Amino acid sequence: MAVFTLTPNIATPAFQPLTPKPTSSNFRVSALSPTNPEVSTISTTKKRFCQVGLGLLAASVVGSTPLDANATRIEYYATVADPPCEFSYARSGLGYCDIAVGSGPEAPFNELINVHYTARFADGIVFDSSYKRGRPLTMRIGVGKVIKGLDQGIFGGEGVPPMLIGGKRKLQIPPNLAYGPEPAGCFSGDCNIPGNATLVYDVNLVEIYKGNRK
Repeated sequence: MAVFTLTPNIATPAFQPLTPKPTSSNFRVSALSPTNPEVSTISTTKKRFCQVGLGLLAASVVGSTPLDANATRIEYYATVADPPCEFSYARSGLGYCDIAVGSGPEAPFNELINVHYTARFADGIVFDSSYKRGRPLTMRIGVGKVIKGLDQGIFGGEGVPPMLIGGKRKLQIPPNLAYGPEPAGCFSGDCNIPGNATLVYDVNLVEIYKGNRK
């Protein structure tokens, strides 16, 4: 935090203007001023004290906002991978390994579930994450609503055991179970996922969605 040194000019003649040094705090107060953008030149000691008080208040508000900590935490989970594990491979080519098996029920067929995930390319670069959005993704599992690798990797099949609620699993998804030869995630000509990309997902099966119809 900046340290302010006040030097009142009590004996200074009234016709001599005060010209404080252009510090970052003066600039910040200028930005907060709703009436006059050029408040760095102050004519009285009283206004100068007021400026310093506003500068300190602005600094304390910026420094104490809780969003900074939340953003750091979300960014951390979005960019740090789960611990490495040795993949087993299904006949389809899907690689899978459990970081934590979980203790709840199996992922139900054709039901909505909530999952947290981080998606990477094979070189480790993150291209999508529910953690960055700050909430899990709700998806319907087992019926082709997501890419085949996620359906098989979460719901199970062809030798892959179903995930349990509370479980964490790493999936290595080959192109034929992901987006295939065509680019995906395209907007205005820019594509997030290139063709024939192998994808690696860290999946956390949080819960069965509470809004499922009974």
